[in-house]
Amino acid sequence: MSMKRIVVIGGGAAGLASAFALKRAVDAGKELDWILLEKDNRLGGKIQTVYEDDFIVDGGPDCYLSEKPWMAQMAARVGISEQLLGSNDARKKTYIYASRKLHELPDGVMMMVPTRFLPFATTSLFSWPAKLRMGMELFVPRKSDGADETLASFVRRRLGRECLDRLAEPMVGGVHASDPEQMSLRATFPRFLEMEQKYGSLIRAFIAARGKMPPPPPPKPGAIPRTYFMTFQKGMQQITDAMADAAGREKLLTGKQVSCIEERPTQPHFRVHATDGTTYEADAVIVSAEAYLAASFLRELDNKLADVLDSIPWTSAATVSLAYRAERLGHDLHGFGFLVPGVEKCRLMAATFSSTKWLGRAPAGHALIRAFVGGPHNQALAELEDDEMIRTVRDELREIMGVEAEPEKAWVFRWLRGMPQYTLGHLERLEFIDRRIEDHPGLFLCGNSYRGIGTGDCMNSGEQAVTKALQLLFGE
Repeated sequence: MSMKRIVVIGGGAAGLASAFALKRAVDAGKELDWILLEKDNRLGGKIQTVYEDDFIVDGGPDCYLSEKPWMAQMAARVGISEQLLGSNDARKKTYIYASRKLHELPDGVMMMVPTRFLPFATTSLFSWPAKLRMGMELFVPRKSDGADETLASFVRRRLGRECLDRLAEPMVGGVHASDPEQMSLRATFPRFLEMEQKYGSLIRAFIAARGKMPPPPPPKPGAIPRTYFMTFQKGMQQITDAMADAAGREKLLTGKQVSCIEERPTQPHFRVHATDGTTYEADAVIVSAEAYLAASFLRELDNKLADVLDSIPWTSAATVSLAYRAERLGHDLHGFGFLVPGVEKCRLMAATFSSTKWLGRAPAGHALIRAFVGGPHNQALAELEDDEMIRTVRDELREIMGVEAEPEKAWVFRWLRGMPQYTLGHLERLEFIDRRIEDHPGLFLCGNSYRGIGTGDCMNSGEQAVTKALQLLFGE
């Protein structure tokens, strides 16, 4: 059998996972050559960590959910499991900014659903009519027509408007930098639909789930405690750096922007053209770039596919990390941070108390706060000049937390068109994309544009793309 060639486009989490999977296939004896092309001059995509004066600053994702297995599996594969870091749960509190004050999220709230009576009854976050309305969720009938709906519609229907405004929108929509009025429930939170159908109530479902949870086993001597949120001791870039090293950096070409993919009747079946004039022949192409970028270089190959890829909406956001002398801050940062509902009309979506949530993120005597701006309703804020964006964040922290201190350092990271939006119709778009892809054997799409925005989801999609490519090329 002649040597097969695969080109991977995009060097973020999905592309690096593809590259490392291809390296393992070669090591296992596959007659295979591969290359990865990344348009930027760095690898890692939206995972980026800065190390400066003993501060560890994540510009994009700062953690992953431990209930999803892919990140821990990858850490084990690349040999950095001992670098995993759990959150500092001794100070685990989350606040919601509502009616111009910070309210502690009541104990027992799971996702957006109250599961403990006393903390919920005594919280100042909700009015009494809202508490009664949320409690009535136990008696709201199941939706029976099977049609998709928006997250906002679902929450209003089951838990009421105030729950949507003060809890679901900042907690759930904020994770996706999305507008719940546009989000497809079936594409983003199918688990809620399953709970509704099985239990007839989200409250009943979450209480049942909590009751079935076995007590966590005592950690093995020297083992790293597992928390709901996990990261790495040196920030999230530790995992992408380790993946790049394990795949072999000589195969990962940066500064290589793809202009088009040509499909040919002869073998190899594809020719990938870069803007610098270089070309790469391939029997299979794995595209991990964002859907709108994929559309730009797939348009000549399949215009209808490109149109649908281009129709997936995206939002822009930015993170601003500020470093302070702890004694000048005037706030103890007891907690993981706060969320800001959109109805408050603030310019922040949220803030993480990074030096509290993750031990070792700031040197002794210092504090690190990471703020989020932009999102579906304030995208223009992500394009402000650095000084203006920092000033905006400082103004908001002064209003919300009373922080008057001057930060010693600031880091700004912009993610323009950085977060895909799984709006109503997203699953239908995916069905169309899957059908069109079948017309181009050897072309595979992966990454956060399609079926999961988390870093682990992206890695899993990249590995799945390689599995499909090897099946096609080697008949496995």
